[in-house]
Amino acid sequence: MKALLLSLLLFPLAALAQAPVIEISGANFRPLPLAAPAPVAQDPGAKKLAAPFDAALSYDLSASGIFQVLDRASFTADAKEGMTAGSINFSRWADVGAESLVKVSLAQDGGSLRAELRLFNVATGREDLKVAKDAPADQPRKLAHTLADALYRHFTREPSPFLTRITYVRKAGSNRDVFVADWDGNNAQALTQGGTNILPTLGPSGQVAYTSYRKNRPDIWVQTPGGEAKPLVTEGQMATGAAYSPDGKRLAYALAEGESAQIYVANADGSGAKAITDTPYGLNTSPSWSPDGKRIAFVSNRGGSPQVYVMGADGSGVRRLTFQGNYNQTPDWSPRGDLIAFTARDERNAFDLFTVNVDSGKITRLTQDQGNNEEPTFSPNGRLILFSSNRNGTPTLWVMTSDGSNQLPLPMDKGSWLTPDWGAAPASP
Repeated sequence: MKALLLSLLLFPLAALAQAPVIEISGANFRPLPLAAPAPVAQDPGAKKLAAPFDAALSYDLSASGIFQVLDRASFTADAKEGMTAGSINFSRWADVGAESLVKVSLAQDGGSLRAELRLFNVATGREDLKVAKDAPADQPRKLAHTLADALYRHFTREPSPFLTRITYVRKAGSNRDVFVADWDGNNAQALTQGGTNILPTLGPSGQVAYTSYRKNRPDIWVQTPGGEAKPLVTEGQMATGAAYSPDGKRLAYALAEGESAQIYVANADGSGAKAITDTPYGLNTSPSWSPDGKRIAFVSNRGGSPQVYVMGADGSGVRRLTFQGNYNQTPDWSPRGDLIAFTARDERNAFDLFTVNVDSGKITRLTQDQGNNEEPTFSPNGRLILFSSNRNGTPTLWVMTSDGSNQLPLPMDKGSWLTPDWGAAPASP
């Protein structure tokens, strides 16, 4: 199984001298041991907001896949230790195995919450990063995501997924409703209220396309949070599996008519639709765009069983990608371009998650012996995968690194959560 290699490099440029950079590649994995004590509240208002802020920041760092966040119960440093290098006893942090130390202070000023983060190299006692950010006082989790993003960028030189949004379905009785939320499932907004609404996909501009039975037939509708739902695709017997192209200008989906289902590509507003598959009596579903928008992965039973295929965005050059297993579905193309994640039914009739390398066809298993795991979707930077799992009885949303390690449940309220999709749109203000 492919894993992550975390190697610390030194930049020769004066502006980046001795700045550690985590390069996420290779076959060995050693997360960076990071100590992150609870934030220090400077006033009573900040003290009330410290818990949700701390929960969000801690979860971001733990789920990132690049840090080994050390247990606070092991800390031996003085709880009243200061925020500056001169006031910190770095030997105490070295004793617990920390290589980096993150300290945060919070202060409330009227309707604003201010956070200051300082990152220290434990071995040298040097302050490597100082970040100060503000957010409305009623959004402490958003402020935490912003600081986690700054820390992630410092170490990797690439955007984190912490400021992005996800969409998913909540199952409650006979209803299936579409929600949009921050990347960790919090700050959720319901787009639909009752009925059967399934398979949402989040577009680059924050719009959500989903299949709805509101007209007693499955059509594709589109909606933005707080806006009205509008019909997008209403042809055929069944329209499902909408997927926006990376630039947001095109839409791919599956349209069932008679005894077959074909992949169509249309403009983002549903106009100019054209079928790009043509297999009489065959089923072609679940399109997923390559990051350059030139190819589409999809599922087809043209070979006898559902398998993952790849073709040009115009339907040319169809190539079968998976040959193992007899029921492969729900492909999602990594934004990095190298992998496609998918769901497969294994020899125990359980559903698990795998990736296939687009060029070599190499299959890597990500989940096993933990209930049913389905509907993988990559983070916008391709480093994490969000999915639905019923390993604890009820389907809930989980996140893991792209190699299947560090599997964590999202910190959401109890419920039945299904079919997530991860978009690049920023979190709402």
